[in-house]
Amino acid sequence: MDYGTIDFDYAAYLSSRPAEEDGPVWMVNFMRYRKVAAYQDGGTEISGKEADDRYAPVKVLREIGADVAFFGDVVDESDWDRMAIIRYPTRAAFIDMQSRQDFKEQKVHKDAGMEFTIIMGGIPAETNETSRDESGVVTFIGIPKGSAYPDSLGGAVKFEVEGTIIGDERRWGYLAVLYSDSAPEDLPEGSMVVASTSQIDGIASLLGL
Repeated sequence: MDYGTIDFDYAAYLSSRPAEEDGPVWMVNFMRYRKVAAYQDGGTEISGKEADDRYAPVKVLREIGADVAFFGDVVDESDWDRMAIIRYPTRAAFIDMQSRQDFKEQKVHKDAGMEFTIIMGGIPAETNETSRDESGVVTFIGIPKGSAYPDSLGGAVKFEVEGTIIGDERRWGYLAVLYSDSAPEDLPEGSMVVASTSQIDGIASLLGL
């Protein structure tokens, strides 16, 4: 895998939770694709995005009890192409999925199409009713670890980031999901802002909002 660095400490945390201390985790995916997918056999010339469409492990996720909470294309000029959030019933379910043969067969397409990804493991921190504008845009805001969560994000769905299973040297403390096409101006230095439209949006319903 060459589209991100694995945090093995967080992987160990995910895999070592006793059942009584485990529970749902929301994996937030920031995705950037190769222009042309790089299959090992070199025989398939499609875009990275098309390869990711072939990946889409919906059947596997359904069988392990996971939910697609969000899926959509990025609409701003950020470094990303798509956003997705998958809610796993437990951390163990996320780890166990990696060794399933049916998942490995699908993952070939992700490996071919992905240029870089950040996958944050988040836990809902606040489930107050969210506010929405009329744009139909959902803005994702990563707050660097060690920074305070801005009061101006009071209308967003707030996740505490417990770890980044794949990414870069950056570490994140919070992830805000704001139902607006604009982010507040008082964000901490180093915040990551990505705007996306939604093909699937079940965040609020999964949180009971």
